[in-house]
Amino acid sequence: MLGGMSELIELDPEDKKIITLARSVRARNGVAEGAAVRDETGRTYVAGTVALESLKLSALQTAVAMAVASGAKGLEAAAVVSEAAEPAEADLAAVRDLGGAGTPVLLAGPDGALRTAAEAR
Repeated sequence: MLGGMSELIELDPEDKKIITLARSVRARNGVAEGAAVRDETGRTYVAGTVALESLKLSALQTAVAMAVASGAKGLEAAAVVSEAAEPAEADLAAVRDLGGAGTPVLLAGPDGALRTAAEAR
């Protein structure tokens, strides 16, 4: 994990885009987290937290599931907007399952500022 170094990370426009999309879905849906993933072809998938009585998924797990359901074969990057200090282990595992170990996972606060960058493991 690259935590604590987020101020040194220069994001490319595509990474800024998925953070913006994740932030937007969080605000629009009034959920705890928003997430976005970019697949191997550059398509993006956005999702919010799913908190049903019978089904609980983080925003990132939901975005990964949407990518899989849409036929994505891999991931280039993922972003989560949350109050959390670091990405959840289950989220990193979901990204790893589709994107492979080392896929970047960006965590931003509700203001969209990058808090940390991790790698799926």
